[in-house]
This record gives sequence, structure tokens and C-alpha cells, in this order.
Amino acid sequence: MTELAGLDTPSLLLERAKLETNAKRLSSHIAALGTRLRLHVKTAKCVEVTRVVLGEAGGPIAVSTLKEAEVFAQHGYRDILYAVCIAPNKFVRAIALAQRGLRLSVVLDSIESARSLAQALRGARAAVQVLIEIDSDGHRAGLAADDPRLLEVAAELARGGAAVSGVMTHAGDSYNCRSTDAIREIARRERDAAVHAATRLRDAGHPASVVSVGSTPTATFIDDLEGVTEVRAGVFVFFDLVMAGIGVCAVDDIAISVLATVTGHQRDKGWAITDAGWMALSRDRGTARQPLDQGYGVVCDAAGRPIPDLIVSEVSQEHGIVTHRSGDPCRLPELPVGSLLRILPNHACATAAQYDCYRVLGGGGRVEATWNRFSGW
Repeated sequence: MTELAGLDTPSLLLERAKLETNAKRLSSHIAALGTRLRLHVKTAKCVEVTRVVLGEAGGPIAVSTLKEAEVFAQHGYRDILYAVCIAPNKFVRAIALAQRGLRLSVVLDSIESARSLAQALRGARAAVQVLIEIDSDGHRAGLAADDPRLLEVAAELARGGAAVSGVMTHAGDSYNCRSTDAIREIARRERDAAVHAATRLRDAGHPASVVSVGSTPTATFIDDLEGVTEVRAGVFVFFDLVMAGIGVCAVDDIAISVLATVTGHQRDKGWAITDAGWMALSRDRGTARQPLDQGYGVVCDAAGRPIPDLIVSEVSQEHGIVTHRSGDPCRLPELPVGSLLRILPNHACATAAQYDCYRVLGGGGRVEATWNRFSGW
């Protein structure tokens, strides 16, 4: 085991006990509602984290990049959903994955994509499952559940010999909610939109057996999944300040943090300067729209206990400025040069993306393992 003082800073810390608790909580909730969890691995990009959540069975997972699909396929994961509308320049890589015997699903939402994918699949000797993306909340991509183009896209696929396997949706607007009741309502709309779209497809003679929904907020608070075959979620494994700000988790549930060192002070300004700037924390300011703005992260002591009202208020590339939330220079606690601090992130995915590994903390707050993560597309 390694003491925190033996690590270079900044370093990305992961508390194993919190990871395990977070994973069990959501997995049990989804199982109790009679469907399955498809873990979105974009948050962790780490095989060991995925095994904590899913065990050694090898799936099912969702990915945001084909590199994620390729890496996880190398580690035995056979049921993979590429959960972003696929671009034509990615067809060759996707088909190559399917030719390795994976159950690969891809997503699209236009007649143009349906036509070009069907053409690419002709003669490929590979079965690729195709889901049509549904826009359940006006947040991003997809077709409305009652859009006439839904059946046109399905018909275009069928003409090209590629059946529609089902639908998927992501209620991203749940991240903007201010109450659990509001999240629950969006979760119901997400479910209803996906089920309605799948029913329309089936009534028109398309298979559409897959009904895939999900986000961490909606997965946490949904209370009825009738008609849904799977729920996707990812950030729940770590959680972050955005999730805490909308009531999806408590601050104490956040499993990752950035270890930083105090390098200096500007005492007249009430600043403590650390070696964790935006390259270590990311520029994500997701809490800025929430009632409590957490700056670039909440500051904790080396044991992970939040220091009251201490945040990273400003960042440059390699410098993080720690201040009291009020900005009052007299309220900055004594933080000697060399002090170790831990910063809780606004957005777990964006912060983790800055690192090539997790330093995994076990009992007593010591580093018990190093788990590699990867990046790129």
C-alpha cells in the first residue's frame, strides 16, 4: 500500500468502497424493476471499474467511442451498444467489430444514415443491430416518438436488408431538474416515448424488440419500467457535484477526487494556489446553473472531508485558486505550502478524462491498486 504523500500531484483518486456501494445501489434498483442495466463505460473507461459493476460476465455495456468498444471487446465484452448516432466514416470499424462475433448495436436517426448503413452492410457478412434514436425531451439528437420519419427510417433500413432492432433514448434534460419529482416525471416521459416509438415500429411490421432508455438521474428515480428492456447509466459509478446538486446523490457518495498540493498563497486576496488547474480538473462548470455554484470543485482535506465553503474558484492551465466561497480573504483557513488537498469534480467524466489511471483507495485511505484508463476515439 502507498500513502497519499507518496503520490505525484495532481493524481486521480478512486475510493473503492464508494464505487462498490454506488454500483450495488443502482444495479439493485433496476433489477427490482424487472429489467437489466447496461453500464455506460464512457465515464470510467476502465475494465476494472466495469468488473466491479457487472462482474466477470462480459456485458452488457454502452460506449461513446468505437475505441471503447474495441478495448472492451479485447477484454471479453460481447454485447456492446455504440450509443451515439453513427457517422458514415465509422461504418468500416463498426462492421469489423461485428465480424469478430460481437453483438454490436449502432444508433441512427435519419433516412440518409439508414440508407448509407444498409449499403455498407450489404455483403459484409456481419450482423449489426440497428436502433433508432428517439428524442424524448428536446435535449439533443433523435426523432420524436410520433414523428412520421420514424417509420420512413425503418422502411429505408428494411429495403436495404437491415432490420430495426429497436429504439433508444437519453433524457439529458434530467440534468437540469431541481427536484426528484421533476426527474421522476422526465423518467416517465423517457420511458413512455421509447415504448410508444417501439410500438409504432412493431405495428408497422418491424421487429423493434429493444427498448433502451437511461441517464443516471432517470435511472435513479424511475419507479416503473414496463415495456423497457434495458436501462443505460454511467456516471453513477463515481457521481459528481452536478449529480449532488440535483439531489441524485450526496456529496459523500462521490467516489473520485483529484489529489492536489498547495504550492503558494496570495494572502491579500485570500488565495491558496494548488498544482491542479483546468488540465487536472477540466473546465466543466456544470454547477454554475445550479442554486449552489461549486466553482471548479469542492475542496476537501487529505482524508476526503469537505472543508466548509472552500472551493476552487479560478483555474489556469496548471494552477488552481482555492478561496472561501464568500471571497472574504480573512476566511481562508491555514493551508501551508505542501498541504495535500482533494478536489471533488463537477463532472466525473470530464475530470477523469485528464488521467491515464486511477489510484484506488482502500481501507485507511491508502492506495491499494492502480487501475489504468484510456482515452481517444
